[in-house]
Amino acid sequence: MKKQVALYIRTSTQLQATGLEAQQRALENYCKVNQITNFVVYSDEGISGTKESRPGLNKLMLAAESGVVSSVIVYSFSRFARSVKHLLSALELFDKLKVDFISISENLQTTTTTGRFVFTILAALSAMEREIIADRVKNGLANAKAKGKRLGAPKKHADKVNLIQHLSVQKMSCREIAKLTGVSRSTVSRQLRRCL
Repeated sequence: MKKQVALYIRTSTQLQATGLEAQQRALENYCKVNQITNFVVYSDEGISGTKESRPGLNKLMLAAESGVVSSVIVYSFSRFARSVKHLLSALELFDKLKVDFISISENLQTTTTTGRFVFTILAALSAMEREIIADRVKNGLANAKAKGKRLGAPKKHADKVNLIQHLSVQKMSCREIAKLTGVSRSTVSRQLRRCL
């Protein structure tokens, strides 16, 4: 089966209908100049680029994963994705699937030396962003711990600890305490061992 070229167009609001037409015209002109005749247009109208799941984009990605797409052409990066993370994850998938990605506004094609360079820079920026976020989280946790704050989720039965201790002082058995407090006997035993 002959592979197709996927043209992707998108506008954020339905009031930008002329924007869809303009993008499609620009992409079809690109195809004409480059003698590309076997193309399919995928579009999303009135959907924000921050949403990674969009009907038209989802169909395009499914077609790419099915092996029927040879390349994806967009008017600009911003029409395809609003975040570097989303763009990079799509580019990584396209690279794995041997699908070329072309942005005509940025004059970038992932099969060229410049395109591969930009792809490498984006990957490095994304990795650096992940490391910065991880460092911030570690520093925040260390700071909270230094201030004596308890970290992590609250204990499941924290509100019943005092009641378990009180009932234990009244010489009630673990079974009776468990029944009254609605927790398991092992939880009662564990709480009482911690109090010793």
